Amino acid sequence: MTEKVGFAGTGLMGHGMAKNLLGAGYPLAVVTHRDRTPVEDLVRLGATELRGYWELAAECDVVFLCVTGTPEVEKILYGRDGLLDGAHYGLMVVDCSTSEPASSQRIAAALNERGASFVDAPLARTPAEAEAGRLNTMVGAAEDDMQRVRPLLEACCENIFHMGPVGAGHKTKLVYNFITMGYAALISEALCACAATEVDLKRFAGVVSAGGANSGIFQLIVPRAIESGDCSGLNFSLANAEKDLRYYNRMVDTVPLAGNLGRAVQHALIQGLNLGYADGLVGDLLHAQEKINGVAILDRDTEAGAGNTDETAPV
Repeated sequence: MTEKVGFAGTGLMGHGMAKNLLGAGYPLAVVTHRDRTPVEDLVRLGATELRGYWELAAECDVVFLCVTGTPEVEKILYGRDGLLDGAHYGLMVVDCSTSEPASSQRIAAALNERGASFVDAPLARTPAEAEAGRLNTMVGAAEDDMQRVRPLLEACCENIFHMGPVGAGHKTKLVYNFITMGYAALISEALCACAATEVDLKRFAGVVSAGGANSGIFQLIVPRAIESGDCSGLNFSLANAEKDLRYYNRMVDTVPLAGNLGRAVQHALIQGLNLGYADGLVGDLLHAQEKINGVAILDRDTEAGAGNTDETAPV
């Protein structure tokens, strides 16, 4: 492999991606993460640890970012001794975070001035698929950049969708997460309605599972929740879900789009955060509905699970 790859953000999703890039034979460099465990694991597997982002850009041909969102991406790019300071002709930066398209386009322009390029490739699926190399990605890139980045993405992803030029990947991901988080909000209210009107939850789940209302999100959240009160089936933090809906609403405001469902979904997520689930998962919207309505939905509660803290990608 001729491309030397750098990786920033070796957390729940990034560790699996970086590991699979190493496994595909790419020379890999990483920078220190706030949790040293994944960095140390990657170094053990053959990665090189560098001191900072400037060095990562200067020494690598392609740099992947897999962090929480736009503030973290912009800090890595624009901060002191950031990627832009070390950018060189031919460098490619691939942002796998869920970020704001307008920021991505500004970053792309700044890199282009230095003879470098930018690709947005946000992810879908979970940390388990990241470890298995079976992620989905939605890519915004020029055609020649897409050809260059595809082999690297193939090391990490089962399905690769080229959505158009820079920004198209992040736009797609925000709409995608609007749908998935919309499902989660609807499901939580629906189960509350079942509990309040004495509809049997297990039988209701059977009806949905056999019909057109079924979804992957329903199957991730509901069976485990109604069987044991475990709301961690969808391993996606409530805080990051709210962040993504905030980005979505900002994006559609620029069109502008006449629609109120995006804000309704965001408000449902904010409500969950404000009711005590700031460290919880999307499934904790069920707990929020219990508190709001004074209705017991689940047979027994579990503590709100710890959400993803640096990057997330719902199914």
